[in-house]
Amino acid sequence: MAIKEQTTKSNEEIIEVRKKHFLPTAFLYYKTPVQLVRAKGNYVYDEQGKEYLDAIGGIVCISAGHNHPKIKTALLEMLNNDEIQHSSTIFLNQHITNLAKKILSEAPKGIDRCSFTNSGSEANELAIMAARHATGEAMVVNLRHGYHGGTGATLASCGQHSWRFRSQPVSSVTSALEPYCYRCPFNQKPESCHLECAKNVETTIQTSTHGKIAAFIAEPILGVGGFITPPKEYFHEVAKIVHNYGGKYISDEVQTGAGRCGGSFLHTKELGIDADMITMAKGFGNGAAIGATLMKSEVSETLSGKVHFNTFGGDPYQTVQALKTMEIIEEENLIENAKVMGEHLMNSLKELMKKHKLIGDVRGKGLMVGIELVKDKTTKEHAPDECKELMELCKNKGLLLGKGGLFGNVIRIAPALSINKAQTDFMIKVIDESLYEISKK
Repeated sequence: MAIKEQTTKSNEEIIEVRKKHFLPTAFLYYKTPVQLVRAKGNYVYDEQGKEYLDAIGGIVCISAGHNHPKIKTALLEMLNNDEIQHSSTIFLNQHITNLAKKILSEAPKGIDRCSFTNSGSEANELAIMAARHATGEAMVVNLRHGYHGGTGATLASCGQHSWRFRSQPVSSVTSALEPYCYRCPFNQKPESCHLECAKNVETTIQTSTHGKIAAFIAEPILGVGGFITPPKEYFHEVAKIVHNYGGKYISDEVQTGAGRCGGSFLHTKELGIDADMITMAKGFGNGAAIGATLMKSEVSETLSGKVHFNTFGGDPYQTVQALKTMEIIEEENLIENAKVMGEHLMNSLKELMKKHKLIGDVRGKGLMVGIELVKDKTTKEHAPDECKELMELCKNKGLLLGKGGLFGNVIRIAPALSINKAQTDFMIKVIDESLYEISKK
């Protein structure tokens, strides 16, 4: 029997269905949206066959490259062998245990338990619940500009108004000031900084809680917030404060994990953060719907006697894809590549900053790089419209970027860790040309 060729719907047809049936919260990048139908390596293709360099990795999800041959082979073998597609943790299955051993081998010393979820939101939800149960306290300290997911407890700790809803319950949470060096809330410069942002976590606990907390949750680099990169010393100071007040430190590595920052598989380990729990997703599964909550035994043991179950958490196909992703990152030396390419990208962008008035700041680590656009380098007025225009111009030239920041004025660059120098140079060239076009208007 001949296989019927799939007909690709037009962009207009898809947009019409979205308007009629999607929630109005669903948004699209670009004035002229792109329909992506195929991908390979570091490139994606639209329905017309146009090629784009994917410099945002899906949404910071692709770490080993799109449709990596090793992942495809493993999944096809499972299908051909009629391997079970859903088993859950109430049955034994080797794939979930293989992944557990592998991921914990990359964790900081003392973290030796894990649970798999479908997403970063669920991973953070579990971590917050575990912290509250372990401590007997309810209060969670988060950071302004932070983001931890779209579920109840995670949105309650969201530091951006556009992601919150009128009815969003925000009880038992409080926010510390952000460690945002470019826009320091204490008006300090690097040379005069005394980690006032870290000390503010203690002030927040002293003034906004009864003196004890359940947890502090923070991303090593604030992703949706615009790749805000705190000084390394910040985390040591905060971890001491959190533990002094009885709390558990949750390091949200949904975006920074899987080697993206170019040092260790987990950035928490590279920074030496004394975390009680680490959460991850996105690049961990190279696009598969899988997340994980890693924790110390002293936290996990407090959950004894309770039941916690996730229907799809740790399913065979997702765990195999995550394991193969980890193997690829190791075998192809992609963490070192992320470091080298990240340094090249950062240095090149800082050179562009000297040329272009719109670039106010370049920051990040490894292949997690942010470009903050401003209308004026002195006043640092946000430039969200220019950010949209830059993304549009780059898209037309074959480069897909992301954006973030409270005001939508930060370009986010997070390609697969397999990106090479020629592709990185292409990014720089396109961004340079597009910024030049904007400056001429």
